[in-house]
Amino acid sequence: MDDEYDVVVLGTGLKECILSGLLSVDGLKVLHMDRNDYYGGESTSLNLVQLWKRFKGDAKPPENLGSSKDYNVDMVPKFMMANGALVRVLIHTSVTKYLNFKAVDGSFVYNNGKVYKVPATDVEALKSTLMGLFEKRRARKLFIYVQDYDENDPRSHEGLDLNKVTTREVFAKYGLDDNTVDFIGHALALHTNDGYLDQPAIETVKRMKLYAESLARFQGGSPYIYPLYGLGELPQGFARLSAVYGGTYMLSKSECKVEFDKNGKSYGVTSEGETAKCKKVVCDPSYLPDKVKKVGRVARAICILSHPIANTNNSDSVQIILPQKQLGRNSDMYVFCCSSSHSIAPKGKYIAFVSTEAETNNPEVELKPGMDLLGPVDVTFFDMYDRYEPTNNSEADNCFISTSYDATTHFESTVQDVLFMYQKITGKELDLSVDLSAASATAGE
Repeated sequence: MDDEYDVVVLGTGLKECILSGLLSVDGLKVLHMDRNDYYGGESTSLNLVQLWKRFKGDAKPPENLGSSKDYNVDMVPKFMMANGALVRVLIHTSVTKYLNFKAVDGSFVYNNGKVYKVPATDVEALKSTLMGLFEKRRARKLFIYVQDYDENDPRSHEGLDLNKVTTREVFAKYGLDDNTVDFIGHALALHTNDGYLDQPAIETVKRMKLYAESLARFQGGSPYIYPLYGLGELPQGFARLSAVYGGTYMLSKSECKVEFDKNGKSYGVTSEGETAKCKKVVCDPSYLPDKVKKVGRVARAICILSHPIANTNNSDSVQIILPQKQLGRNSDMYVFCCSSSHSIAPKGKYIAFVSTEAETNNPEVELKPGMDLLGPVDVTFFDMYDRYEPTNNSEADNCFISTSYDATTHFESTVQDVLFMYQKITGKELDLSVDLSAASATAGE
């Protein structure tokens, strides 16, 4: 280990593994270490015995839940947008050859106490029971505008400069009511708060286009895909990739102390008496606790069910977004559900997560709106974890720290953090113009 590297990466969470892979592909000499004896860090994947041990201590899971090895429960489950930035990163790095994807069955939104499929195209808008007859027509006109919009073709702009006009103004132009604005903003454009309404509309239109194009990609019921056996395959895929490009992975490395010179610049990492010298350190917040601040908490419930979630067309895999206004909250709530269709649970069992940004210290009460959608539950683990953001100046100390995972059940915010970090580390933007057909996914049954 006493060697010199361009970058030492600490922690094998999803973000760190993606960055390690990207930097290796760029030709940098990378050493990747983790204090744990397993891949994944906070975003690891657990079998049933490991899940039980983590949340229930030494008790053993009941036999009626099936074989422990049939469970691959991701601790930070997030679906991928089929045409989204993460899939482009996976193609860019060729990690797709280590993974098998499958389309996710359903994408739903909670509105006035009921669950509805998220309409994303003009055709779906007319079919949707989420809106009344006149509202359907207004929404359809907006969807057609978005589908036809081409940044490079002024004729498709209909006189609107989306870099100047706000999203609120665009929605007002089409006469959309508050309910429609709510589901478009939060369940389709995947904004996590309403600040987007007063921002230039271009970002929301791009997000709506991405959703519709991803939906069309595999002709499924949602725009999302998910790896067979869950996200636990991702860190290992990037570990293989890094090895191909000369990177070195080391697990079970105790301490992992970042070393700083008298000017406060990091110059290496010491573990077990050896120091690996490096130009830059990339890590998750737990490795440099003095350089991060707590910015919130995530409340979540991890549940095992024996049935699909009601009112989702018996979907074996599904995301439901509960917009904050519908719940009288300051943050959205998310429901993730997956099953044996993605090989993450035994046949007949479903893994469901309900998560949100915590606004109280009582997750059981706070998560009730999402829990109520699940129906009968075999077992529930309630959990809360702190979210951290870096406070350091990476140019001054050469340390690049990821933010903690948020409550969302999709990858859009996570991958933006990765791309932002990549740009800071390398000084260049990642080229995501790739052939999307290189990542295929089988349709849901």
